[in-house]
Amino acid sequence: MLADFVKELPEHDELESILRSCVHCGFCNATCPTYQLLGNELDGPRGRIYLLKQALEGQPVSRLTQQHLDRCLTCRSCETTCPSGVRYGRLLDIGRTIVDKRVGRTRRKQIMRALIKAVFPYRYRFSALLHVARLMKPVLPKALKQKIPVRQRAVAWPNTGHARKMLILPGCVQQILAPSIDAAAAQVLNKLGIALLKVQDSGCCGALNYHLSDHPNALQFARKNIDACWPYIEQGAEAIVITASGCGLMFKDYGELLKHDEAYAEKATRFSALAKDISEVVAAEDLTVFKADNRKIVFQSPCTLQHGQKITGVVEAILEKTGYQLTAVADGHLCCGSAGVYSLLLPELSRQLLENKLQALEVNQPDIIATANIGCLSHLQSSSSKKVVHWIELLGKVQETNSAG
Repeated sequence: MLADFVKELPEHDELESILRSCVHCGFCNATCPTYQLLGNELDGPRGRIYLLKQALEGQPVSRLTQQHLDRCLTCRSCETTCPSGVRYGRLLDIGRTIVDKRVGRTRRKQIMRALIKAVFPYRYRFSALLHVARLMKPVLPKALKQKIPVRQRAVAWPNTGHARKMLILPGCVQQILAPSIDAAAAQVLNKLGIALLKVQDSGCCGALNYHLSDHPNALQFARKNIDACWPYIEQGAEAIVITASGCGLMFKDYGELLKHDEAYAEKATRFSALAKDISEVVAAEDLTVFKADNRKIVFQSPCTLQHGQKITGVVEAILEKTGYQLTAVADGHLCCGSAGVYSLLLPELSRQLLENKLQALEVNQPDIIATANIGCLSHLQSSSSKKVVHWIELLGKVQETNSAG
């Protein structure tokens, strides 16, 4: 029986349904990255569900409860494995917020999380921080130096008048870290007869705040993005294209997250229906215009792509169709350790996951590592000797080369 304070929540029935759907089979532990590393039942999905059930029933919770929940990457690999369809990620996001309110956090952790939420969702603030970090890079410890990406030049955006129009939201810090990604997407879609329009008034997708138990501000970001896109949607925009799979998953969840908001529920549902990962858009088009050079590529499929959005094998098929040689990845379902700001909050666990992932990716000596999420890209590049790119940049280069020829 859930506690009275939980019964007052609009998600009460949903939480109860999720808890009832778990049959405690333990299949989830076999694919959980943190359980594989730590071997503790409470650091796997089944154990965390037990802890969340206790919290939702009003039983005592502690900082140790919070620690086990914090260690979860929210990779949702367990959801892919689960035979009962348990919506673990949804349960965790709501349950973490309840535990955080009951337990609180140390002053140090409060300050760190507050700084992250005050800077990372805002690209201009993040840009200023990154500028300072680059200036200080020579005197920083090696671990921090590795996290600071090389500055990229601004890339030209094609100016087209195609009848088919899709939207892209440049509010993400990806525009600061790797502006070449969205530019490559625009170039590729232009080649396919699609104009990609920047929605300038957009902001962060809200995922960072949401997973740090700051749901009110996360939903405000969602409303802002819906408002920014709405005039374009009413004018017939075909899709909202996302080049960062972490943002894509959040966009696709707007309908669910705002279903109790009378003013935005219908708009959010329509917005989420239009949200498409760039791979979904490209895969539906004629790819014969792209001819690659048979370089050996290994693709790291982000958790938000394969487990969150359930998009598997699509990018790999695109790359193979266009002429790249794809190499296999052992344990491709396991997280690389980036997981939003997980690498900042739990660096040791993140580092172990990164080392394991790079070993799996580099074992067949690929020429390039490709991925589909800016967080994964930055995390992998911090320790890899191989060049790491977003896969759409590979098609952008092919298009560029073919045009030049």
